Amino acid sequence: MTELSNKVMIIMGASSGIGEATAKLLASKGVKLVLAARREERIKTLADSLGDQVFYQKADVTDRQQVQKVIDLTIEKFGRIDVMYNNAGIMPQGNLAKLEYASWQKMLDINIMGVLNGIGAVLPIMQKQQSGLIISTDSVAGHVVYPGSAVYNGTKYAVRAIMEGLRQEELSNGIRSTIISPGMVSSELFDTVGDATTEMALRETAGKAGFSLASADVAQAVLYAIEQPEHVTISEVLLRPAKQSI
Repeated sequence: MTELSNKVMIIMGASSGIGEATAKLLASKGVKLVLAARREERIKTLADSLGDQVFYQKADVTDRQQVQKVIDLTIEKFGRIDVMYNNAGIMPQGNLAKLEYASWQKMLDINIMGVLNGIGAVLPIMQKQQSGLIISTDSVAGHVVYPGSAVYNGTKYAVRAIMEGLRQEELSNGIRSTIISPGMVSSELFDTVGDATTEMALRETAGKAGFSLASADVAQAVLYAIEQPEHVTISEVLLRPAKQSI
């Protein structure tokens, strides 16, 4: 396994859920971290709790200049970037017939362009280093389509394609790509569903034993990908609650 205390990692979307759990786990392993999210007070509190090798930068993944500030801070503090984790995302639900154009656009901007903005900002540095790992949170929803989720499914299928394209394009530069594809996770992602009935149903299902993952479960999958030596690429970790049917 790779020695983690020498690793420098950025986590986008670090203020709650999977991002927060991953930050806590990797900080405990000695990874040097820069945490980014829109909610500055949340990431400041988190970073302050994790030691003097953890920094933070307020950033909205849809804003390329803000994402670039995260990259700049990381280079200023540590001089390199070993791992970029694109974790920010939202999950509005609803049939296409509802014509929720604003919701669709927001999903495209955060779930797809947010990932691309992260890749675009870090890629020149990793190319210069001739090494690096880029991770993005995908979903079981990027493998299976179901009613009421067509646009969300579409964004997650897109992330799968983008990350596989990245792998193929950059393998000669020593840059690896990984997607983490969890099933249902009990997290603040439920707050983004946008439909009260659907949100309630999801929360009820998540409350049943075996039907939901904890954010810490997904963080373990991220750790697994990062621990691998540079000659090993974990293209995807797909994990589901034991009782999830799709």
